[in-house]
Amino acid sequence: RWRVGDNLGSVWLGKITVGISIWEVLSAGGGIVLSGKFDQQQGKPFSALASAFDIYCGNLMKDSCPSSTVKVLASNVMASLGGEAYHLAKMIPNLALILGPDVFDVSHDQVCDHPQERLEYLLCQFVEVISSSSGAPVTLFLDDLQW
Repeated sequence: RWRVGDNLGSVWLGKITVGISIWEVLSAGGGIVLSGKFDQQQGKPFSALASAFDIYCGNLMKDSCPSSTVKVLASNVMASLGGEAYHLAKMIPNLALILGPDVFDVSHDQVCDHPQERLEYLLCQFVEVISSSSGAPVTLFLDDLQW
């Protein structure tokens, strides 16, 4: 089940402080909290999401995380997304490392009539995979989306 909320306000109003407080409560309750910030200089669409997911995947690969967790995520991503995982691996480098080089072996010659919608769908599916693989709710904090 999806829930969406926003934390809008003027500059220097304390939105990040509120976000950090919520983050602490959610993390203490066993939830997964991901954070990303849109980089105005890069100007890449979805960069805040890509950054949040890349940090999450990088943290999974650290020594403190069991390798079985990484294997479960990789297996679930491939089961859910199949060859489409390639598109996420292109924008999330640490996910590419988790999935391995075979993710790039799939042919992607098809022309997509709606690439933005496909990417949005894949990102939503990835959140579902993270949540189902870990058994925990996932919360995303995205900053500077106005750019």
